[in-house]
Amino acid sequence: MSHFYVWRFNRWKRWMIIVLFALFTATFLWFERDGAFSVFSQDKPTALSKGNANEENIALTFNISWGEERVHDILKQLEQNQVQATFFVSGEWAERHPGVLEDITEADHELGMLGYRYKSYLDQEIDQVRKDLLYAKEVFRKLGYKDVQLLRPPSGHFDKEIIKLAENLDFTVIHWNVNPNDWKNPGTQFIEDSIMKQTSNGDIILLHASDSAKQTADALKTILPGLKNKGFQFVSMSELINQAHAESKIVE
Repeated sequence: MSHFYVWRFNRWKRWMIIVLFALFTATFLWFERDGAFSVFSQDKPTALSKGNANEENIALTFNISWGEERVHDILKQLEQNQVQATFFVSGEWAERHPGVLEDITEADHELGMLGYRYKSYLDQEIDQVRKDLLYAKEVFRKLGYKDVQLLRPPSGHFDKEIIKLAENLDFTVIHWNVNPNDWKNPGTQFIEDSIMKQTSNGDIILLHASDSAKQTADALKTILPGLKNKGFQFVSMSELINQAHAESKIVE
């Protein structure tokens, strides 16, 4: 009989260990999801995809690689709703549309770059990527924007080698974690619903201001006041980065 109780005790102990391990794993994953264990590291290349999950600040970002028609409607919506955004533009586009670039910066929006030519860095040799980044840097300098340090690799394609190169050239690589694929024009309602449902504290929202994004400006009429009503505050990428040094979500 004593053997029976010992066996039951050992089985109970085994189950307790399994349950405790499961709880620990679930807790770790939950914190990891919210960025509690992810911080900026100088030891390995990193790209920011989410800011501080404890703050209600969010960053609205736009990519532009071609065209100049849609961006004006987007700037109008941002002005009407008193929202600051960050625009990532290619050097090639900046050369062709310096007046539009001036409109963006004069409206107090932040500027980031997509390199020079909008072509995936993963399809290029690392030396080609270096040349593209340096040339883009020179283009922005000639246009009067010498302090552009925010970089979003074309199409969001990068690996550790590309991030390390970017960091060595004094760039901060920026990704995103809310993306309704507005450039595909999936419908204004779809864009609105995707952003309103997915956005949480510290998020980086990706939208487009190229001419291919035909529904984005209309979607902003609902998105901008809607997110404000939820208590979110729009900040520049630089401000979100400063907060993310304390707590952030990192893409490795």
